[in-house]
Amino acid sequence: MISSELILPDRQLKPRKKGITILIDNGVPLSFFKDTIHEAADYIDFVKFGWGTSLITKYLEEKIDSLRQNDVQFFFGGTLFEKFLSQDKIEDYYRYCKLYGCRYVEISNGTVRLSNKDKASFISDFSKEFHVFSEVGSKDSTLSSELESAEWIDYILEDLEAGAEKVITETRESGTSGLCKSDGEMRSQLIEEILHSGIASGDLIFEAPTKQLQTCFIEKIGPDANLANIPFQDAIPLETLRLGLRSDTFYLFD
Repeated sequence: MISSELILPDRQLKPRKKGITILIDNGVPLSFFKDTIHEAADYIDFVKFGWGTSLITKYLEEKIDSLRQNDVQFFFGGTLFEKFLSQDKIEDYYRYCKLYGCRYVEISNGTVRLSNKDKASFISDFSKEFHVFSEVGSKDSTLSSELESAEWIDYILEDLEAGAEKVITETRESGTSGLCKSDGEMRSQLIEEILHSGIASGDLIFEAPTKQLQTCFIEKIGPDANLANIPFQDAIPLETLRLGLRSDTFYLFD
């Protein structure tokens, strides 16, 4: 960060344990990808190659090389894990992650029928070789709406106990499921109950693809909220939200 005389919130330097930013690559052009990573690497901790995009990304190796050159970690979306699982090819998925030198994996059950207990078993297995981010919440907005806050909390705790480094809370890339209703409205009571459950906020990563969601979690947790599914064009705008350099959080840290 460029120094100034302004009094701004302290931010950990990389590698950060809190206040992490995870961009989502949904197939952005290589030049845009590399330019964004090069220009904003100080503010980007991870890139997630969304759902199964890595399988058909022409320049995947070039993108990964760019991340390594700029000290940005990466992982493949949990939906890809679920696709391999649905075809009983978990060993192939393991080899796929090893092939690209992944240090992190995402284990989820947002689409397939997989109990949280069974998901936790995969977390335990993969955590022997990788850092694991798990995910709680369904990509089906109807199913998500039926999941009570106590179940969310139990599932998060179960994932952490199984070896997840952090647990991602679902909202999808569109912000229309999980912690959000199908119309994009935030499930405020659910969010509050998770935040007041005793689970450390540093153990949670909140998917926040919109400025509204980003602002919400920064207001509730502070500049060190862990946020994911950030569009590439929001890498620097999000950092300004964290620092109170945008109207939405201007007075938050005074």
